[in-house]
Amino acid sequence: MQKQHDVANTLTRIKAGLTASGTQTSDFDLNSDVTLPAGRVLRPAGVLAPLVTRDDGLHLLLTKRSSALKHHPGQIAFPGGKQDEGDADVIAAALREAQEEIGLPTELVDVLGVLPAHETVTGFTVTPVFAHVRAEFEIKPEPGEVDEVFSVPLSHVLEPVNYLIESRRWRGTRRHYFAVPYGPYYIWGATARMLRAWADRMTS
Repeated sequence: MQKQHDVANTLTRIKAGLTASGTQTSDFDLNSDVTLPAGRVLRPAGVLAPLVTRDDGLHLLLTKRSSALKHHPGQIAFPGGKQDEGDADVIAAALREAQEEIGLPTELVDVLGVLPAHETVTGFTVTPVFAHVRAEFEIKPEPGEVDEVFSVPLSHVLEPVNYLIESRRWRGTRRHYFAVPYGPYYIWGATARMLRAWADRMTS
């Protein structure tokens, strides 16, 4: 009963934290030398941050992208993708993609809220959708798209001290980015930036 009470309280806090307006983020937030072109056209996308209940509390489900993919092979990501014509909005896109990528039934998902959109270097404006999964489900990684689905304790990604600022060369220039490693998983880039924005909001 205590665990259920703690989970319920945390979900209430998350909902409250997602109702406030905020500033959009981007892959360039740590790189002040980058000037983004005015009038650029961004494609809408939605990603799902599914929260599941484990013995030690809430965990966040993430995916490891297939190493065979052309774009971002082997990287850690939220399930999700671009909004298609048949999607009502980016939330619908995130839910559809999560069902396709990890087998998450939409009827088990309670959407808690969203963060302001995040602009990626690949030309998308990505809306992070946070949700609670009410019951256990059979995880089915989509062949060719997802190599692995794993969970991270929510407490880990909501602790700002766990985030690092690292850098690497990209297109001939050194670029800085957030990372929040967990065990063998190197969570970085857009995924880590969106999670850091959430952590900042939850701890402010």
